[in-house]
Amino acid sequence: MLIDANHLALTLDGNTILKDVSLHMKKGDVYGLLGPNGAGKSTTIALLLGLYSPDKGHLQRFSEQDTDIVAIRQRIGVMPEFAGFYEWMSAREYLIWYAGFYGGLQAQPDSLLERVGLSRTGSQPVVQFSRGMKQRLALARSLVHAPELLILDEPTNGLDPRGRREIHDLLIELATKEQVGILLCTHLLDDVERLCTRVGIIDDGRTVLEDDLEHLLRGSGRPRYRLHMTDVPEGRPLPPLVHLLEWDDAWWTFEVDLHKGMTMGKIWEDLLIHGWSFDEIHIESNTLEARYLELTGTEKPAQQEKAA
Repeated sequence: MLIDANHLALTLDGNTILKDVSLHMKKGDVYGLLGPNGAGKSTTIALLLGLYSPDKGHLQRFSEQDTDIVAIRQRIGVMPEFAGFYEWMSAREYLIWYAGFYGGLQAQPDSLLERVGLSRTGSQPVVQFSRGMKQRLALARSLVHAPELLILDEPTNGLDPRGRREIHDLLIELATKEQVGILLCTHLLDDVERLCTRVGIIDDGRTVLEDDLEHLLRGSGRPRYRLHMTDVPEGRPLPPLVHLLEWDDAWWTFEVDLHKGMTMGKIWEDLLIHGWSFDEIHIESNTLEARYLELTGTEKPAQQEKAA
């Protein structure tokens, strides 16, 4: 178990921020931490990082025996929503400098830059980077010490559809092939549906839902999606769990069967492997969104028009 947090509560300066928060993650999980602004998500992350200690509840990271907070932080990579850099450095220089806090890079800087799509700009000063490029560099920074747990706050902000898909694919690879646990804090529910295996929703300092994503999506029948197809393989069948309903030029509408052990991330990967290329996903029916609105009583959360 990477995180075993039960009934956490925290009061700061006389204000009760967290009232009853629980969160459970194991290796290879991609966990979507959702909730309205001010619900307590950032404070929950601060507890996980040891910046605060809970007033109540039980919090275990990695193992019961591991209580050294410095050692714990050495095993966690963090990508904040707003990442600051020494912008006069090149991307390569910055990663080498930053890795010094962890005893040095666990991989060659050029290999790490290539992994996040910055292989051609490693010598370029960070001050010349676009917002999307800085997002990629922030992700590379979180990986310099080969962490077992990644905590990512809005990791696809500022990225175009191709960039988002590349980051999605990298995160899926980290989780499935390297068994890295990923805690994803985001308002983009299409990111959650593509990436996550588990979901936790916090509202007013309380966990109001924690469940496997596939269980949520299977709860009300087949989820439905519209995909903008860029390449349709002639004569090649769809994966067995994907059912075509209709198509209009490049827009294809599908329903998806989510059997036990299957996630939307695996569905999208299976489509790409079979040669069905797409650059946009629109959610037609979304159990997760309905549950989010029902449990938080908020307006519709932000949706990214283009995803892959």
